[in-house]
Amino acid sequence: MSEKNETVRLPNKEKNKTARLPNKVEALIPIVFLLAIMITNYALEWGQDPHIPVTLACAVAMIIGKICGYNYKEMLAAGLEAVNQSLEAIIIILIVGCLIGSFTACGTIPAVVYYGLKLLKPAIFLPFVAILCAVVGIALGSAWTVSATLGIAFMAIGTTMGLNPALIAGAILSGACCGDKFSPLSDSTNLAAGSAQTGLFDHVGAMVTTTFPSLVIATCIFAFFSLSNVQNYDPTLANELSAAIIDHYAYMSPILLIPILLIIVVAVIKMPAIPSVLLLSLVGCIFALIFQGAGFSDCITMLHYGYAAESGNALFTQLANRGGMDSMLWTNNLVIVAVAFGGILQKIGAVESLLGGLIKKVKNPFQLVVVTILTSMFCILTMCDQYLGLIIPASMYKENYDEMGLGRDMLSRTLEDGGTLWSPLVPWSSCGAYHAATLGVPTLSYLPYCFMNIINPIYAIVTVSWGGNILYADGSKTNMFGKLKKGHGPAEAPEEAHEKAMKALAERRTAGIYKSL
Repeated sequence: MSEKNETVRLPNKEKNKTARLPNKVEALIPIVFLLAIMITNYALEWGQDPHIPVTLACAVAMIIGKICGYNYKEMLAAGLEAVNQSLEAIIIILIVGCLIGSFTACGTIPAVVYYGLKLLKPAIFLPFVAILCAVVGIALGSAWTVSATLGIAFMAIGTTMGLNPALIAGAILSGACCGDKFSPLSDSTNLAAGSAQTGLFDHVGAMVTTTFPSLVIATCIFAFFSLSNVQNYDPTLANELSAAIIDHYAYMSPILLIPILLIIVVAVIKMPAIPSVLLLSLVGCIFALIFQGAGFSDCITMLHYGYAAESGNALFTQLANRGGMDSMLWTNNLVIVAVAFGGILQKIGAVESLLGGLIKKVKNPFQLVVVTILTSMFCILTMCDQYLGLIIPASMYKENYDEMGLGRDMLSRTLEDGGTLWSPLVPWSSCGAYHAATLGVPTLSYLPYCFMNIINPIYAIVTVSWGGNILYADGSKTNMFGKLKKGHGPAEAPEEAHEKAMKALAERRTAGIYKSL
């Protein structure tokens, strides 16, 4: 029996010995294959979603892996393991759909829009647009929805002021993408935390150190442009949207903003993501029952299929008809195949073959942040989707963050600094194509005015270059000037990874590489 087992194992050992890294040409084939399909899709206006091209690219990657000596079961296991690591994020994305539906049904999201529009003043139009889009983006968890609702309204209003449409689009996307990043409801926010294997609210808190200052800088730039260019405007469009909101909902009051405040509460107390999103969904249903006269059956339908509303106002129809678990299936389907693609690429060593030389030269947090951001941008440019720009760098570099004694929340923050914000600036990515079509402004036209998207990765790189905004495994961190201070405890991470990072941190502090508290 022992001899038989030995004979069975030997061929497997032999196979593992023959497996090798793909050369650069082989490593490029799956990426070029996917890129060719997506660019053709963009150029010929096929309007196809990225799901099938990414699935086909998985098959191409497996063929390359087979040529390099990997067997099918190994590559399949790598893809499934990658999906398994993102399973919590996939579940969260599903129930976020329920949350969006409940917040729309109870009137919370429309209330944010309604009271926000009342604050509109011509002299502060552009900074107002950026800030309101950020606030609504946090409430919605979707830059796409902000673009399709407030974005369309602000494009029309801004045009009446004589502002450059590309500048207006830049203000909209700067705010919307910032809000999307900060929102616990956002699929990309959950995916970044899931890919880095850290807590959702640890991740959101970490982004305050780079994203918030970047928004402040961008808002000041928009204020300058607004004061320089503003003229008289026609408030009709904003008034019509506000009227449609009032006409549809039985009750409209600042009380409906309470669920938004509860998002902050669950973030502060660090409630786990799944129960917090379920709790907030329940609160939305209770508000819908009390204030909008919804029935119990209506709430179940809305949680599953989303909220449905009829109105003569097209903007309100876009704003209100949304949410539900079903609405997230498109995103989750893409996440599953994209995560699997990243897992297969990692297993066969494709990205390592192309970019592995960079990580070998990395010796400090500054270089690691630069490489992570560049890899995120490279993945989006070549693979045409922001999810891959989050997943692949996370799988490549998470152990390097552990080896430097850094928190996993620093990895998740850096993924979003380079991934989420870069995606709308790539014309052939799903985000870039969507926003250009929705706002009626070509991607390359609005790109120079997306100040938030441009400033954020630069700010992250510049501050970490002098030791600022570094998040350590023990929860300590440096401020933007590099001064070390205590944090609120270590960010969530896998137990083994946390122990490894803590050991590395202690060694580096003992050696004087890092400052000690």
